[in-house]
Amino acid sequence: MKIMLFSLLAVLAGCSDAVDQFVYSGFTGSNLTLDGGARVTPSGLLELTNGMVRLKGHAFHPTPLHLHESPNGMVQSFSISFVFAILCDYPDSCGHGLAFFIAPTKNFSSAFWTQYLGLFNNKNNGDPNNHIFAIELDTVQNDDLQDISNNHIGININSLYSMKSRDAGFYDDESGDFKNLTLISQKAMQVWVNYDREITQINVTMAPLNVEKPVKPLLSTTYNLSTVLTDSAYIGFSSSTGTVSGKHYVLGWSFGMNSPAPSIDIAKLPRLGQKARSKVLQTILPIVVVVFLLSAGTTIFLCMRRNLRYAELREDWEVEYGPKRFCYRDLFHATEGFKDKHLLGTGGFGSVYKGVLPISRLDIAVKRVSHDSTQGMKEFIAEIVSIGCLQHRNLVQLLGYCRRKGELLLVYDYMPNGSLDKYLYGKEGKHTLDWAQRFQIIKGVASGLLYLHEESEKVIIHRDIKASNVLLDNDTNARIGDFGLARLYDHGTDPETTRVVGTIGYLAPELARGGKATPLTDVFAFGMFILEVTCGQKPVMQNTEDDQLVLIDWVLEHWHKGSLADTVDIKLQGEYDIDEACLALNIGLLCSHPLTSVRPNMRQVVQYLNKDIPLPESMPTHLSFFMMAFIQNKGFSPCIITDPSSATSFGTISSTSLSEGR
Repeated sequence: MKIMLFSLLAVLAGCSDAVDQFVYSGFTGSNLTLDGGARVTPSGLLELTNGMVRLKGHAFHPTPLHLHESPNGMVQSFSISFVFAILCDYPDSCGHGLAFFIAPTKNFSSAFWTQYLGLFNNKNNGDPNNHIFAIELDTVQNDDLQDISNNHIGININSLYSMKSRDAGFYDDESGDFKNLTLISQKAMQVWVNYDREITQINVTMAPLNVEKPVKPLLSTTYNLSTVLTDSAYIGFSSSTGTVSGKHYVLGWSFGMNSPAPSIDIAKLPRLGQKARSKVLQTILPIVVVVFLLSAGTTIFLCMRRNLRYAELREDWEVEYGPKRFCYRDLFHATEGFKDKHLLGTGGFGSVYKGVLPISRLDIAVKRVSHDSTQGMKEFIAEIVSIGCLQHRNLVQLLGYCRRKGELLLVYDYMPNGSLDKYLYGKEGKHTLDWAQRFQIIKGVASGLLYLHEESEKVIIHRDIKASNVLLDNDTNARIGDFGLARLYDHGTDPETTRVVGTIGYLAPELARGGKATPLTDVFAFGMFILEVTCGQKPVMQNTEDDQLVLIDWVLEHWHKGSLADTVDIKLQGEYDIDEACLALNIGLLCSHPLTSVRPNMRQVVQYLNKDIPLPESMPTHLSFFMMAFIQNKGFSPCIITDPSSATSFGTISSTSLSEGR
């Protein structure tokens, strides 16, 4: 009898790790595994993010699931239900959303806190070795992830590219009508996820709290999860905030294997709410009054001095721009009063300083720009805020602004590796970039320009593409800086009379005629940029006789001689892919063609670089030197600094005719 009892206990102990069913109606006393910003609040809420920016958080059921029927069997049917809520400081702007997921690991330390929701990064997004199934509740529309809106639910396999997605909402059982729901409504809502192994069908349903599960699911698709999920897997939630704050909560959660998920007891769920306000004191002790009166004069004097030091220019209409406005005091302390030791660089558009924000300890770059407050400042700030909403992996993120009398401060993400030109020309002891890095940088800048020209909500013309305006992040990925700043700087002026903005050597010849920038003028500058990166030479270079030549003439001369490879940067010491280098040089020549009708657009350029389409069979070459002289006489010279009257020829030029770009 004892032997049988011990045997039974051993069997039960061996099965103790299996999870077939659980339910949480609130999380007080739960033993969830948490990381990042995740915590269980005293009231029992599972808080994934706490309102801070650039934060990610994860919560896991502590015991792994055994999803397969046998070691090599099919994934079993399962059902999940959870109640969530998203709280935002602003009604129309919130951090990235949250996701329910099943994964083989609890280690997401390499995941980004940006649009990847704390699950992936830009390198492993889409990798089939992730073995991750997720349901995303996304509150930011990211064009690079092909999101359908800023209020959608998606079914995801190993990636944040949803295999199927739909705007948040539900189908009413009585009328059959679709009713929209807003994820950032600050109201609790319930989601159901069901997988049927027999027909490999995934159904996702949602509804407001206290509404029965609708019969018709919001999303339905077929996919065999046996090809995705590992036998031992963890189940949980992930969330991220990005550059805008938000709070993501889970109120209840249930799971069932080969059975419906147990019902969550709505009555037991913790309540959403804000902290109670502190009570205002009703009486003040006489001694406090006396001390206050004695110190009032001193306090007022000190406050006036402090306010003058940190005085900002702020108008009522700026309230609508919300979190994009930074406090000058914070920027002043972040840069230690804009000390020279924090100066990163200077240019025609101002000086740039490195800083660390006092509370978040976030590294930032602050650009100080002088402005004329008599110009259309409201529209000017509106454009800056709109550019701050752009998000792309190859753009330096504009975080916000601050305004003082006669001065505008722009706050950007800090790029620790600095600008590309320092690596091309060996400034500040920077090492030389290898060819693979250079080609990846060229492709990154092309992708960023394509986004600005065609994929953002408004067409953004950069007007000053060059090596010093391309910054490198920790992984040497290219980020375009100052995008749109040239256009913004001239806000309110007549496009037909706007001064030509840009840098010598990068300016398209048509700017000499009207000075009106277009996407094709950016394409010309990008062509010069490709030649600069590939050849390791500035657009205006020195020859062996100390004459100053235009780089494109030198490359074109070698193109005619059939010795194009001889123009590749000698610092590479011959270690490069000759086919890629020649492809880059040919694209550079094509982009910098003096005729706009010959230049490709940036979508075609990206396709050329990715070898998705071949270059034209008959490559249109630049015009002969005699034809270039003819164009120069007609006023088409590309080397214009400020106005058409300052034309310079396309060939050899003297040092006295040069002027520094911004």
